Amino acid sequence: MSVVAPAIDAPVARVPGLALALGFVGLAVGAAVLSGTLPIAFAFATVFLFAGPHNWFEARYALGRLPARTGKLWGFFLVSAFGIVGLSGAYAALPFAMSYSDLGMSLYAGWCTALLFWIAILVWMRSRTNPRFDGGWVWPVACLGCAGVWLNPIALPMALVYLHPLMALWLLDRELARSHPAWRRAYRRAVASVPLLLLALWWQLRDSPELPGTDQVTLAFAPRAVRAETLTDHAGAWAMPSVSPYFLVAAHTFLEMVHYGVWVVLIPLVGMRSWPWQLKTIPAARRSRSWSHAVAAILLFGLSVVVVLWVCFGIDYETTRRVYFTVAMLHVLAEVPFFLRMV
Repeated sequence: MSVVAPAIDAPVARVPGLALALGFVGLAVGAAVLSGTLPIAFAFATVFLFAGPHNWFEARYALGRLPARTGKLWGFFLVSAFGIVGLSGAYAALPFAMSYSDLGMSLYAGWCTALLFWIAILVWMRSRTNPRFDGGWVWPVACLGCAGVWLNPIALPMALVYLHPLMALWLLDRELARSHPAWRRAYRRAVASVPLLLLALWWQLRDSPELPGTDQVTLAFAPRAVRAETLTDHAGAWAMPSVSPYFLVAAHTFLEMVHYGVWVVLIPLVGMRSWPWQLKTIPAARRSRSWSHAVAAILLFGLSVVVVLWVCFGIDYETTRRVYFTVAMLHVLAEVPFFLRMV
């Protein structure tokens, strides 16, 4: 009887998308460790370094995916633009309106109602274009959501704070479906590390009532630049008093870092078909020379905004951070119609 020895030099089967999956897990684990151990210093560093650049990469990616002409989609884009500008402006005005009005949380409930029906209109309009789907379900869902926001007006804004960073994961999945469908299985398994790491952060920090702010790293990198109260307020500690503020800040910083990493590193590597400064892959830039100049001007203006943000962060980090996260609602809302067009 002869025994066939296994081939020593047999090629190892490669897992499609393994490098992307390992890179994502490495990013997520590093973000979780730093968020849990150095919450203030890491929050300071991530926003300072990546807040502006990630917005620029979002704009560059969107320009590369938008059609050169709206055609039959002009109504969808018109409703999208009105909603993005109107809701962003109203959100920025809410704190001032509340200081001069006795309506209080009713103003938040009204804003949330407008947001839900704006999304419902976009979903319904999207359902009537190819590939079509039944969008009638969106109206009862919107009405049910409105009932919820009037019961708890602050719940939806707080949900946006924590769910918005996850939108980048969804958009990356849609991009993989277009360009590298074989990578999606490995990527989706890697994304499962996000809830596991959040659970690990909660387990370690659930009984930590105070947010440390006097460690040597924080004093070295963020002296007088940011108070713990600023971070806990934005993380929603005032709305969730029973949850450890340490965990809330760590969780929010972790999700933001994952969001920034996806937009600054992973989506450009997977979804951009040229270098960011090359305009040949932007449909609008190919229409004419004047359109190409306009697109270039938009991108250059975006780069100037990045530089201005870095300067302002260096001068007055706390004020700039508050203003940035208020105005950032614009790019949060802009992702809604963009994602619907990718479905």
